[in-house]
Amino acid sequence: MAPERLFGIFPVPDAEQAERVVDQVLLADRLGLDLAGVQDHPYQRRHLDAWTLLSYLAGRTERIRLFPDVANLPLRPPALLAKAAASLDRLSGGRVELGLGAGAFWDAIAAWNGPKRTPKESVDALEEAIPIIRRVWAAERGIRVEGEHYRLAGAHGGPPPAHDIGIWLGAYGPRMLRLVGRAADGWVPSLPNLPLADVPARMALIDEAAERAGRDPARVVRLANVNGAIEDGAVTGWLHGPVEHWVEELGGLVRDLGFNGAVLWCDHEDALGQTERFAREVVPRVRAGLDGG
Repeated sequence: MAPERLFGIFPVPDAEQAERVVDQVLLADRLGLDLAGVQDHPYQRRHLDAWTLLSYLAGRTERIRLFPDVANLPLRPPALLAKAAASLDRLSGGRVELGLGAGAFWDAIAAWNGPKRTPKESVDALEEAIPIIRRVWAAERGIRVEGEHYRLAGAHGGPPPAHDIGIWLGAYGPRMLRLVGRAADGWVPSLPNLPLADVPARMALIDEAAERAGRDPARVVRLANVNGAIEDGAVTGWLHGPVEHWVEELGGLVRDLGFNGAVLWCDHEDALGQTERFAREVVPRVRAGLDGG
């Protein structure tokens, strides 16, 4: 069975606009959007801490699913990250997924006493982290790991999450994409940071790796983080234009490129208004078009 279609928002966790950030997610929850993703850059002095914000949002919302988009692995040890995600999943009634990234901005990470990894090392560390996270979620006892980047010496996992949390990777390079297909549950790239013309080849890498690992490629969730503004009038750029433009382009992401949905990062000062238009005017028409309505 193919993954469900998912649409959501990506609010900027601006500490000076904390009330607006919360209001945006509460609005998305009320209007029936599926997801709220929060970027995780602990070294960004203007940002609220992602996990603290997600925890607060879980207590204020009722149905929307929450995830770090994506968690900063170099500054969040995988075993503790797994426990945090499982705990919040239990407290929220099974509404947490885990977006996970290998890291970037290495000087900033090092300034916070994190490792300064090469591209190869960052992917190596991510590959080590995924089975650790899954073993903690499985509540294994006496977990021992002697990895290049992570070590556990008889750790007791648990508690298990309330549901099977998906591990969704922010990935772009070939090795990372093969890791998505082989070991993860989803892919969350940002478009058009990844050019649309490059998406089919990336999708194929995921599919091929999943098949080689004996997994069903259709079960790998693929979500696009998209940046834009819903604006009446002429189209001024990709996802900068009227509702009709948005419906056509997001429908194409799903129908033609193979994404399961999209997460909106508003390129507009009125984040609440954009969230409402996205939820009321865009998403229902995208869903109807994909369903043949």
